[in-house]
Amino acid sequence: MKGRQIIYSTTELDWIEARQTQPRRPLHAQFVAQFGRDDVSFDNFKALCTRKGWKTGRTGCFPKGNVPVNKGRKGYIAPGCEKGWFKKGQPSGRAAKLAKPIGTERVAKGGYLQRKVNNDLPFQRRWKFVHVINWEAVNGPVPKGHALKCRDGNRQNTDPDNWDLVPRALLPRLAGAKKGINYDTAPAELRPTLMATARLEHAIREAKADG
Repeated sequence: MKGRQIIYSTTELDWIEARQTQPRRPLHAQFVAQFGRDDVSFDNFKALCTRKGWKTGRTGCFPKGNVPVNKGRKGYIAPGCEKGWFKKGQPSGRAAKLAKPIGTERVAKGGYLQRKVNNDLPFQRRWKFVHVINWEAVNGPVPKGHALKCRDGNRQNTDPDNWDLVPRALLPRLAGAKKGINYDTAPAELRPTLMATARLEHAIREAKADG
């Protein structure tokens, strides 16, 4: 009871101490019935045991030699729990709302057009650049160490004829890293010259590296 101190007789205290290892709630019920102490709530009773240092003897640990209830039941699945399992290939919740069907196209970073080609993992492999898909359909896979460079500056023009296969080492030159002239923003009539010059400079550099 709040607001005043609860007094226990010596007999009551001795009775509780002698039974301290019993579970608290049933013991409290017995105490109230035994002594007519309706004024002692379970919280009061529990606080008394704590102050006196009376413990139930439970540590929260399994005793030495304890046999787990699931011993010998490896792989056991409780009946009915499969109702909450995720269904393979069936997204749910927010993932289901955001999921796009295969074939969906989107404009990615840099202005390139992408198409969803599968639902596999990792996520980044679900989308592929449309210009690469179209170019490879005609010419085969893009070789390692190479990339496709847009000719007309329109990155959403996915016609295979609009893309040149170039070594990746050529990309910094085409971006203006050497001459200060960016291929993508240069006038259309100047781009063939910029591409030819970049290829020539790259070939000379490669020849020197080969010795």
